[in-house]
Amino acid sequence: MTVVIFCHSISSCWNHGNAHFLRGVARELLAAGHTVDVHEPANGWSRTNALADGGADALAEGAALVPSLRVHRYGPDGPDLDRALDGADLVLAHEWNEPALIAALGARRAQGGRFLLFFHDTHHRAVTAPDEIGRFDLDGYDAVLAFGEVLRDVYARRGWGRRVFTWHEAADTALFRPLVRDTETDLVFIGNYGDGERDAELRQFLMEPVATLGIAARVHGVRWPEAARAALAAHGLAYAGWLPNHRAPEAFARARVTVHVPRRPYAETLRGIPTIRVFEALACGIPLVSAPWDDAEGLFPPGSYLTAPDGAAMTAALAGLLADRDQADALARTGLAAICARHTCAHRVAELLAIVAHLRGVQPSPSRTASPSAELTASSPAPHSTELIRTAAS
Repeated sequence: MTVVIFCHSISSCWNHGNAHFLRGVARELLAAGHTVDVHEPANGWSRTNALADGGADALAEGAALVPSLRVHRYGPDGPDLDRALDGADLVLAHEWNEPALIAALGARRAQGGRFLLFFHDTHHRAVTAPDEIGRFDLDGYDAVLAFGEVLRDVYARRGWGRRVFTWHEAADTALFRPLVRDTETDLVFIGNYGDGERDAELRQFLMEPVATLGIAARVHGVRWPEAARAALAAHGLAYAGWLPNHRAPEAFARARVTVHVPRRPYAETLRGIPTIRVFEALACGIPLVSAPWDDAEGLFPPGSYLTAPDGAAMTAALAGLLADRDQADALARTGLAAICARHTCAHRVAELLAIVAHLRGVQPSPSRTASPSAELTASSPAPHSTELIRTAAS
């Protein structure tokens, strides 16, 4: 099968977490014998900022992560759709594309395109800014892939019914796996500032607990304004700037614990969507403590991570994990096992192929299976399995 992906960028992860997942999906499709072509703007916002922040070397490292992937960059006039869609069997159009391109792809499908066309939504705009997502003309699309059931329900209410599927993000376990630990700090936080969507939460669940405990902590991320960086310093946290995503496993290996602070829409409105940072941290085998977040879909078994309802509980949880190595190790093992069992990009590709088969009215080929493992190494591939494909009508 020839799969064509249109996205803002697969080569740059600067303030673009969707690149993490799309790389993993492309990797697993290629490993399964499919052809994958990716089309992205040559001067997209993420790529331009990555060049300014990390230089050409950082982008070159990103481009080398999936060596056999074919990436095509187009100019301001947009991609050559005649060439891009020639021979395509499946086209994935991510929501971080221009509305004109989304509409043009839908028109090609409606005009007799022989490919299946999916719209891939991994943002909270459909709930928090419905007018923005309403700019997309999806009339020609075969299905919507929504990265959580609450978002799937939004599209179902818009009339998509059986053609909207829950397709969570997952960890690219070729990159995100436990490394040999060489701890040099107590806590690491990897995350962008959040566009004002978690200012108070970052202070309550990250800065103040670190200051209270007097522990060593490092923060990686972009778009942290000067005032926020000053607040980090005042609370004893070192700000280390942008960390290209493929280097995050090394940062996790150098720390004893990490913290997840969901943006407000994911904590309050989009229940059940963890965002990719949770998958990646657990895949690296580091103990994680999260600010309030409701695992409404039951993605992770109890004991995969700790949840702190307030700043005092976060402080206590961090103190406990740092003092009790056995508790920290048990938490890390459970979280890692959850990823191996259900939440790798190999799992998501199996789900994607099942959706394709469902829409085509054929049975999917049996996927390789492996028993869930409590460990992942560079030489042990992630297990493959197919989870239940849940549609809005189920």
